[in-house]
Amino acid sequence: MLFDVIIIGGGPAGLTAGIYTSRARLKSLLIERAFPGGQVMTTEWIENYPGFDEGISGVELSQKMERQAKKFGLEIIQGSVARLSLYDKIKKIELDEGQIYESKTLIVATGANPMHLKVEGEDRYRGRGVSYCATCDGAFFKDKKIAVIGGGNSALQEAIFLTKFAEMVYIVHRRGEFRATKILQERAFANPHIKVIWNSVAEKIEGEDTVNTLFLRNVKTKESTRLEVQGVFIYVGYNPNTEFLKGLVYLNEENYIVTDEKMSASLPGVFAAGDARVKFLKQIATAVGDGAMAAMAAEKYIEENF
Repeated sequence: MLFDVIIIGGGPAGLTAGIYTSRARLKSLLIERAFPGGQVMTTEWIENYPGFDEGISGVELSQKMERQAKKFGLEIIQGSVARLSLYDKIKKIELDEGQIYESKTLIVATGANPMHLKVEGEDRYRGRGVSYCATCDGAFFKDKKIAVIGGGNSALQEAIFLTKFAEMVYIVHRRGEFRATKILQERAFANPHIKVIWNSVAEKIEGEDTVNTLFLRNVKTKESTRLEVQGVFIYVGYNPNTEFLKGLVYLNEENYIVTDEKMSASLPGVFAAGDARVKFLKQIATAVGDGAMAAMAAEKYIEENF
């Protein structure tokens, strides 16, 4: 069966692309390896997405997007991509179980996953004190003490942002100096609500219903210490879900898909949307915008080439 559009990835970018292509009466298929919603499904409460003045749970927002897409005719299946053939005019997508689907265009919306510390308690308290997004969750920590783990631009930017809410923000860095730009360092050092803990790594996160303790180890002295915090924000990098695209489309040095302003990747008929592509801000709102743009660009491509 030949589709007009196949979308890989069912987060906000992929679902939005599916809404737009289906409304345009393009025969559209979305392939998601887990459940529609992506990382949004793991976010307990969202307050910064327009249209929900009281906030909305990540699960509910994902379900609303999925229902809306299906209402317009988007077909959604579960599966993982094994192989792609993208150089011909008709794209071929083969799944792990052997099914092969063909399409005139492809939209990649596979997202990126925050790198984990892989320490005890991290998975258990994810969404209950452990977070990877200050913009999403910072407001929940008003007048609390929190730790930010990392030493790059993201860690310092988010630590500074979190001081709008928190009583104290501890930046925990495994080295004796930051990798972040000098201006961010200056701002962090000048902020009275930030305290830096140098040469230290997280060993364990503990709590009851939510986080209350972070255990640290000094990498030089080997001394272990206990830090009482109500939140742990982790910024040690992201891994884009683009492994299956290596050698097919142009990726940057961090394996993010390079696109133009119309979300076009380096091969004709291939588009990318959301956190899998090179972009400044990873948020639900920007993913939705990417998905809409990729869908319209795919529609235009089909009009001009088929």
